[in-house]
Amino acid sequence: MHSHPAPAVTLVLAGHDPSGGAGIQADIESIRALGGYPATVITATTTQNSHNVQGIHPVNANDLIAQARMILDDLPISAIKIGLLGNIENIEAIHTLLRDHPDLPVIFDPILQAGGGKKLSSQEMIAAISDLLLPYTTLLTPNTQELKQLSPNADSVAAQAQHLINLGCQHIALTGTHADTPTVINKLYGSHGEMQHKSWPRLAGDYHGSGCTFASACAALISQGADICNAVEMAQSFTWKSLESAHKLSEGQYLPNRFFWSDPA
Repeated sequence: MHSHPAPAVTLVLAGHDPSGGAGIQADIESIRALGGYPATVITATTTQNSHNVQGIHPVNANDLIAQARMILDDLPISAIKIGLLGNIENIEAIHTLLRDHPDLPVIFDPILQAGGGKKLSSQEMIAAISDLLLPYTTLLTPNTQELKQLSPNADSVAAQAQHLINLGCQHIALTGTHADTPTVINKLYGSHGEMQHKSWPRLAGDYHGSGCTFASACAALISQGADICNAVEMAQSFTWKSLESAHKLSEGQYLPNRFFWSDPA
């Protein structure tokens, strides 16, 4: 009756987006679509739609940590995926979780700005991310703007990546969707510099939740045992196809279709 192999479980700590394009729903859909099982703790509720974010309402840090600890004590977690943080207290709470579970790979999407342009992090939060979360991060998935915000004094992309690796972050998958290039160029950096360089056709339009989709796809694949290079490459393919078949449900940004593979031909 129960002979199916158990799916790999990823603990997701992220915000809730009512539009379903980004945030915890994007994480749940991506992880399920790739055969994993998501256990989710919401870090913040948000007031947003497919156009932009109006407000962020962080959950109580003690509630966050209590929920996460119950899941970590109960389920066979294979990886932790971190998205929107909400505030300094939540960063500190997540730091204690990561410190207590140093063997789990951590995939961290540093959401510092909404797709519509609203800033989602303060300078104090960026400092706390650098001090408390990056030393535990296995894979960071910033876009070019977020990388620059995390490494404001470095003068090139490679130097920005190296600065974060010097802080203890093991790998950086830099997404090029926000760069002014004809194709989207994504790069993977490790302690010895650039490890991977992939370019993808640039799709027309703006997409809500592409970064969440990519980071949680990486987490799902890493939790299933993929190495960093394969996970990052497969997650790019999954994300690109989700965007290629995205839904245009309003005048706002396109919403990724993470179940593109199940659509009738």
